[in-house]
Amino acid sequence: MDNCIFCKIANGEILSATLYEDEDFRVILDLGPASKGHALILPKTHAANIYELSDELAGKAMILAKKMAKKLTDALNCDGFNIVQNNGEVAGQTVFHFHMHLIPRYKGDGVGLTWTPGKLSDEDRDDILHKVNN
Repeated sequence: MDNCIFCKIANGEILSATLYEDEDFRVILDLGPASKGHALILPKTHAANIYELSDELAGKAMILAKKMAKKLTDALNCDGFNIVQNNGEVAGQTVFHFHMHLIPRYKGDGVGLTWTPGKLSDEDRDDILHKVNN
């Protein structure tokens, strides 16, 4: 994609603070971090979201997320870790190139990635099960 900023970063056309690179991905420090060490996994091939990403790259992305979470945790001595992937504007996606957020967490960091749990009603459960399994 000619206008995709993440394509340009992933493929080295725009300089970034690169933590890792291989033939499929570049991992960079986020310029607007939620916490110290917040990084992004960017595939070098364009896919707008997880729905467009190949199964092979999706699997590799998760393995890379695990590897990078371990490296960042060891390097930064953080207290926890979030791996976040948003799809669609309503879900918080602002750049429409698949990417994963790697967010080190520290006690009292104020990063808001929580929600108030609801309750799964019998009606919703049955409706969802029917729609997904048929």
